[in-house]
Amino acid sequence: MIIEVKVPQLPESVAEATLLSWKKKAGEAVARDENLIDIETDKVVLEIPAPQAGVLVSIVKNEGDSVGSNDLIATIDTEAQAAAPAQAVSQPSAAIVEQQQRIEAAAASAGVPASAMGFGSAIMPAAKKLAADNGVDASKVEGTGRGGRVLKEDVQNALSKPAAAPAAAPVVASLGERAEQRVPMSRLRQRVAERLIESQRTNAILTTFNEINMKPLMDLRNKYKDRFEKEHGVKLGFMGFFVKAAVHALKKYPIVNASVDGNDIVYHGYFDIGVAVGSPRGLVVPVIRNADQLSLADIEKTIADFGKRAQEGKLGIEELTGGTYTISNGGTFGSMMSTPIINPPQSAILGMHATKERAVVENGEIVVRPMMYLAQSYDHRIIDGREAVLSLVAIKEAIEDPARLLLDL
Repeated sequence: MIIEVKVPQLPESVAEATLLSWKKKAGEAVARDENLIDIETDKVVLEIPAPQAGVLVSIVKNEGDSVGSNDLIATIDTEAQAAAPAQAVSQPSAAIVEQQQRIEAAAASAGVPASAMGFGSAIMPAAKKLAADNGVDASKVEGTGRGGRVLKEDVQNALSKPAAAPAAAPVVASLGERAEQRVPMSRLRQRVAERLIESQRTNAILTTFNEINMKPLMDLRNKYKDRFEKEHGVKLGFMGFFVKAAVHALKKYPIVNASVDGNDIVYHGYFDIGVAVGSPRGLVVPVIRNADQLSLADIEKTIADFGKRAQEGKLGIEELTGGTYTISNGGTFGSMMSTPIINPPQSAILGMHATKERAVVENGEIVVRPMMYLAQSYDHRIIDGREAVLSLVAIKEAIEDPARLLLDL
């Protein structure tokens, strides 16, 4: 029986996705729930598993193609046997002919051209794409597949052969290697670019700065970090304190936690804090839901889990959407100062930076303290300078005197 492999239903906020690399080739056996291909949205990379065990008899969509919800991308024959290793034969066997007929019938019912199924054409889809990408006339490539079909490997072999130089070609002196490489943006990178441009175009962004003496927090962390890790099974970092401090400030100044919707201001009665983390695909911002209801240990566990799954590409779309306020820590990369860009539709973002020892004045004396610059960018359409500055001061005071978080001062 021929069954169809389709793109799963994508969230409303995701219009389309891009097919990455096929894990299987046409003609290979697949197991139920085995990953067939990864698809990339503007937020995450998803896996498309095989709905049933069988043989992948056709690949309808190629790597790099854009697809939408429920698009047909492949078919599986649950009754077929995996093909034997390819051998050059003059005529396909009766079994192959029978399989071809079943596939072509399935293609016709799905409205897919037979050539897209990898049959009815002397050139396999992967070979055709590779040839087109490299300007090779695939019809002139000698095929080694069944019935003389041109395989991807045939095109690769053709590309590896040096082209014959014209008899009277002029000799050109080398000017030194100035290599360039052109690669397409990932869908995530495209979406990030769009959102950053949109943010700067639609928001009246202004940034206010302050500095924090990190010594009280560092002393507190050094005193309890071992007991904290033993008790809660997670390391005690600084980000958890900043999330707590941000929630503390947002409760005092709700407008900083609000957003703009048309001509309305939407005040959020909850605190969903986005925390920017790095991943192999770029910067992503998973959201800590209801951060005001979580303990410091719960926040640290959530952040550690986000960081781990971001590296593995296993964050879900629902974890990367929403959020009422964002914290970005450029200090982990050594940044001393920056003006972070608001993550729409949010109205403010906090930028943390590297902690460096500097000479400061305390009680009339010059002392050395570990200092950090903080930057808060905000949408001046709804947040006035007073609320922006005072909310940043509230974060500063909470970090410099962590007891304020316990006493809600």
